[in-house]
Amino acid sequence: MTALAPPDDPDIAAAVAGELALLDPAVRVSRTRAAELLDPGFVEVGASGRRWTYEEMLASLPGMSGATEDGRRFEPTALSGTLLAPGLVHLTYETLLDGHRARRSSLWRRDPAAPAGTGLRMYYHQGTPVPEADVQP
Repeated sequence: MTALAPPDDPDIAAAVAGELALLDPAVRVSRTRAAELLDPGFVEVGASGRRWTYEEMLASLPGMSGATEDGRRFEPTALSGTLLAPGLVHLTYETLLDGHRARRSSLWRRDPAAPAGTGLRMYYHQGTPVPEADVQP
């Protein structure tokens, strides 16, 4: 993974920490921990093209790639964040898994129903496969 400078904005820092946590096998197999990081309105359009809802993702995440300590893991690179508004962060990055690259984009927002001072949750995520012709050596 590319080393990241700590983001100056606490919302960006929280979104980056949450994004990296969701790539951690220990979080991927824990419905409780994953539910803390995903917004109840969560939607994902995966690199496969499949649309996932909050409940579908929580049910499927433990069996997905990157969910075992000794198995395949996502390698994130070029992660950057932009504060769109207070409590709303857009992250972009790429992942490598088994030689396949995907460009990823996530929106993290402060849960309006959560108590004040709690962290951000992933509201939307999209993964897009990188064509072989676009992969840099």
